[in-house]
Amino acid sequence: MCTLCERTTDLSFHHLIPRKLHKRRRFAKQYSKDQLNTGIMLCNLCHKGLHRLYNEMELGTRFNSEGSLRNDEAIARHVGWVARQKARSIAD
Repeated sequence: MCTLCERTTDLSFHHLIPRKLHKRRRFAKQYSKDQLNTGIMLCNLCHKGLHRLYNEMELGTRFNSEGSLRNDEAIARHVGWVARQKARSIAD
């Protein structure tokens, strides 16, 4: 089940701090390897939507927790739309 829209469909892993940022000094000093590899499971529509709404740096600094993702108005609008979509899986 998707962490944000709660649809039961195919999921992908979303790093709360995007992998592209892991080697940057600021992130490497501030977070442990375990923290950098923390993430949530998202459906494809939610995952693509996050990356369309915000760039990697914004995701890594402003939206690096489940709570911050849920509290953002733009993300909430997108997740609301996704929740109304029919869930599909690879088996369909």
